[in-house]
Amino acid sequence: MTIAPYIFLLFIGYVVYTFDRHKEVIPVPPVLVFIGIVLSFIPFFQTVDITADLIYHVMLPAILFVSAYEFPIEKLKRYAGNIFVLGTIGMLATAVVTGLFIFSSLSLFLSLPLLAAFLIAAVLVPTDPVSVVQILSKDLNDELVSTTVEGESMLNDGTSIVAFTFIFQAYLGSAMTLPQAALELLFVSAGGIAVGAAGGWLYNRAVPLTHERLYQVMLSIILVYGVFLTAEAVHASGVLAVISTGLIVSLTFSRSHREDHFRESLDGFWKTIEISVLSLLFLLIGITAAPYLVHSYWLAVVIIFIITLFTRWLVVAGLLSLLPSNPSPTNKESFLISLTGVKGAVSVYFILKVQEQAVADTELITAIAFSAVILSLIVQSLVIHPAALKMRE
Repeated sequence: MTIAPYIFLLFIGYVVYTFDRHKEVIPVPPVLVFIGIVLSFIPFFQTVDITADLIYHVMLPAILFVSAYEFPIEKLKRYAGNIFVLGTIGMLATAVVTGLFIFSSLSLFLSLPLLAAFLIAAVLVPTDPVSVVQILSKDLNDELVSTTVEGESMLNDGTSIVAFTFIFQAYLGSAMTLPQAALELLFVSAGGIAVGAAGGWLYNRAVPLTHERLYQVMLSIILVYGVFLTAEAVHASGVLAVISTGLIVSLTFSRSHREDHFRESLDGFWKTIEISVLSLLFLLIGITAAPYLVHSYWLAVVIIFIITLFTRWLVVAGLLSLLPSNPSPTNKESFLISLTGVKGAVSVYFILKVQEQAVADTELITAIAFSAVILSLIVQSLVIHPAALKMRE
């Protein structure tokens, strides 16, 4: 593998982030995805590759740690009900309802088995707030919406992996029973949180003993990937391990000003890592997805895209209206939370896992899922800004 194309991709990411001065109008992720699609036609970039392992074991831990570490703890407490319900029950309900709608809508003109419909739904359920949270903060200044969207995304990444695994195993003919799936979800979640909490606790005890900032930041790299790999090794959720670690580290330093200098160093390092990883991720998504965007299923893709928007709004509005939250989200806020369910890294990871298994209807599922993810990244990201402005009226 040659590294030159990846360095060039990183340079393209730098250029886009530097010169896109209206990120709230034209967010960076869809721009990078579009550039990636164009680059896929250039032979120099046809050697680059993105694998499920690269996303899951290298990119995702870094992105999740930054999200959790920067997540305001006081806001997490304030909107914990919204975040927990949408990230667990809401995610599962959305997957089921979306799968049923996809099967019933497409069966008239496309031969799509029920389990394949549920598999596509499971792929498209996870949300990625990277391209929308900053827009919401600037345009709307609505704490409830931005906090709920970001918090839900962190939590449903872990839940969606269990749901996808359950449906994928059923598709492969080795399904768990519902009680087994429930126990698996409980173990995977609790185990991941426990590993992450232990790692965060040990890290917070070690930092005061390490007075050199560079060594402290170095230790944070070991922490992030250490808890992720440890959790995965015991068949728990590495995703939830990284998230819980990030939240614990953030909570610890929010209570003390002794290590303010360290937090500055940690912020600078991980924000640079986040931007670099996201640049590569969205460019590689465009390059990888490009060959699968030329097909005859675009009518099905558009229908599925509309279905995902409708079912997410249905579930979000329904569940949040039942919660005794204070203040309760308005209809406009529920709609905006629904609209911000943009697809991203986890959905692409699921698609690549399906590809690796070469299951029945792989080409059909891959083409539809990749196209729906690209459509979501481009259309939803661009609609957020005018929708947020409209809400302010």
